[in-house]
Amino acid sequence: MLERGVHFRLSDGTILVSDHYYPPGGEQQPTLLMRQPYGRDIASTVVYAHPAWFARHGYNVVIQDVRGRGGSEGSFYPFRHEGRDGAETIAWLRTRPESNGRIGMYGFSYQGATQLLAAAERPEGLECIAPAMTACDLFAGWFYHNGALRLSSSLGWGLQMLKEDARRLELHAASARLETAWLNVRSQAEYLPYRAHPAISDPALPSYVRDWFTHSEPGEYWSAMDVSLRTHCIEVPALHVSGWYDTYLEGSVRGFDLLRSSAGSEHARQHQYLLAGPWMHIPWSDRAGEGNFGAEALFNTDSLLLRWFHHWLKDADTWSGEPRVRHFVLGLNTWHQADDWQGASRVTLYLHSNGRAESLKGDGNLSVLALDSAEPPDLFVYDPEVPVPAPGGPLSLAGVFDQAAIEAGNNMLVYTTDPISKPLHVFGAPRVVLYVATSAPAADVTAKLVRVLPSGRAEFICIGIARSAFLFGDRYSADSVHHWEFDLEPTSCMFGKGERIRLEVAGCAFPLYDRNPGNDTLPREMTPFNWSRSTHIVHHNSEQRSAIYLPVTA
Repeated sequence: MLERGVHFRLSDGTILVSDHYYPPGGEQQPTLLMRQPYGRDIASTVVYAHPAWFARHGYNVVIQDVRGRGGSEGSFYPFRHEGRDGAETIAWLRTRPESNGRIGMYGFSYQGATQLLAAAERPEGLECIAPAMTACDLFAGWFYHNGALRLSSSLGWGLQMLKEDARRLELHAASARLETAWLNVRSQAEYLPYRAHPAISDPALPSYVRDWFTHSEPGEYWSAMDVSLRTHCIEVPALHVSGWYDTYLEGSVRGFDLLRSSAGSEHARQHQYLLAGPWMHIPWSDRAGEGNFGAEALFNTDSLLLRWFHHWLKDADTWSGEPRVRHFVLGLNTWHQADDWQGASRVTLYLHSNGRAESLKGDGNLSVLALDSAEPPDLFVYDPEVPVPAPGGPLSLAGVFDQAAIEAGNNMLVYTTDPISKPLHVFGAPRVVLYVATSAPAADVTAKLVRVLPSGRAEFICIGIARSAFLFGDRYSADSVHHWEFDLEPTSCMFGKGERIRLEVAGCAFPLYDRNPGNDTLPREMTPFNWSRSTHIVHHNSEQRSAIYLPVTA
């Protein structure tokens, strides 16, 4: 049975609206809650079974419009009110006649964040959550990566959210600008300066997108919404779902890791689980970009969720014996199990060349052999006007793509192993240590792990970026060699016998990340009138051993 438009008044007087799905039979049952900003009738059915399906399996299912969205009153500001509003909603649901007082939450992306924020309020009756493709730390896991803005996803999502705000506020001109931008959303990252994009600049619109761009460093703005600072307040089991090609992969995995070590009870710490599939943000399927991962990638996450909730909310013992980590191995296209989210060992591959590692045509090499003598450094020119594109290019930012065409450009360095003699399973977050000098007072360095097949196809696996201002602060200076050390996003990939491992080093990955102007201009203020080209010099010698460290399984 469906009851539409159920009203609940928060303690501040704001009314939230939800749809309630009831199981057959009429007995008191546990309740599953999803709180989301996209319209409660959608109910995340882009990736989950319809709420009616969960209701048929013995749950009251409540899909609630968060404050300021859908039918709910109030003003929407992403994340800001979700902790208290979620906790009050849970307290109310426990008083309803159909409820037996036991509550679970589910949902992905923003709906994942609503779970973490509510759980950190310690609401009585919340017994488990299942946050998917989200982040505890919104600064580092959602919007920024080592100081660089995740431009395409942040701007694109911001435009999507502001569209409803414009309609609710009856801002017809602003709505028209937003709809026009949305028709070609991938190209919007080209607008400069992006903080002044005309679709987000109307002062009558909420300020949150502009605020994300303005607050480009950690601080009070972000800490107020940062669950990673309050993991000790979360005392419930959590099933974390992530995708190797999801925008918020790093945020999902770090949330699992943080709660496993610092949740507020031994019960919660012992019952954190991670599912990592070969998926993009939408959909969760056997395809991502050009990749086809086979039938095993069509994993039934709904049945998994049902077993999760049966175990914690119905005492059905349907989760005992589950692995702490279940991960899909790229290259093998099968699922593996593990006790941790990365391998306990590591393989170190050192950068080598005769000073000409630019492009696929160069002489860059990766080897387990460290340098005992000097080698000339490698150079490339970073030009903001001609940026190195993101893994799939401007229109395709997620999934597997052949990097060979991108690697033909001299605006990056390419280092490749010889064909490997036995399979190597990389599992976790690779880390690079690079000794780099640039001619610019501000710079970015990107590192990309690539799997090279015998055919020459160069498949994107994972990427990382670091911004000089974030890593070094005022200690950074032009024409000085600095020790750049940072992680790439995690993966699980089997490099097969005869395949090669490749590392790309560049100065940007646009529009996945925003471009560095190469001078004292803030990236959000950059235009063609104030950007600068620069030379990057990567050193590799007996004293400056630039390398990539690969976490591997035994």
